[in-house]
Amino acid sequence: MKFIHLTDTHIVADGLLYGQDPGARLAAAVASINAEHGDADFVVVTGDMTHWGDAAAYARFAAEIGNLDMPVHLLMGNHDDREAFAQAVPDAPRDTGGFVQSGFDTDAGRFLLLDTKAPEGHAGAFCALRRDWLRVELERTQAPVTLFMHHPPFPVGIAAMDHIMLHEAEAFHEVIAPHTARIRHLFFGHVHRAIWGTWRGISYSCMRGLNHQVALDLNRVRDRTVGNFEPPAYGVVLLGDAQIIIHLHDFADRSERFDL
Repeated sequence: MKFIHLTDTHIVADGLLYGQDPGARLAAAVASINAEHGDADFVVVTGDMTHWGDAAAYARFAAEIGNLDMPVHLLMGNHDDREAFAQAVPDAPRDTGGFVQSGFDTDAGRFLLLDTKAPEGHAGAFCALRRDWLRVELERTQAPVTLFMHHPPFPVGIAAMDHIMLHEAEAFHEVIAPHTARIRHLFFGHVHRAIWGTWRGISYSCMRGLNHQVALDLNRVRDRTVGNFEPPAYGVVLLGDAQIIIHLHDFADRSERFDL
């Protein structure tokens, strides 16, 4: 089984963001996915589809992402707006509380897409209603589970990003802890960096964004976020019965290819 992990597209309605065109970056990513990974089962976008959460930006995002040759699953990020998103993507699944959460079955088990957007601010939230939904989803099946969310539920060592991680991390972990043995992987965005590791027995990964990145600065205080323009990337995920492989694809790289 193969799918694509794409995150933090930060689309704006028009013009540039930090001197770059996020719409053009997304168009290039979509073209690359179609051309190089057209056999993927689907794409998952783990939040921050737009930068300002406005209707015009969602219209542009929907137009670009609609060019994918495979299904796409969309998550909320801190830069997103649920109502503007609902107008642009009215068929996006929601839970009974109105959160953009859903689950679907695959050959590799149950995939659960979580909504970690807070009512305000940039930190993540996972309230009791969302935790109850997740608890029911985890208890309804004994299949392997793969989790997707925007905010990481743990610090990554970059002070400014750790300040705006998922704030209900302990309550979140209490829900998933009984199921750790069958959680195959946790995918997230938000940090704009390629990160891999394990958290309380669960493997995880994050991909770079498309427009701009967060610099690897482990010494800064939390009131300043340092950005840079490391290349955009997406993840190519291969899942088998016994393993999961995640390739970071620098799709914009134009360096020469040659036989070794």
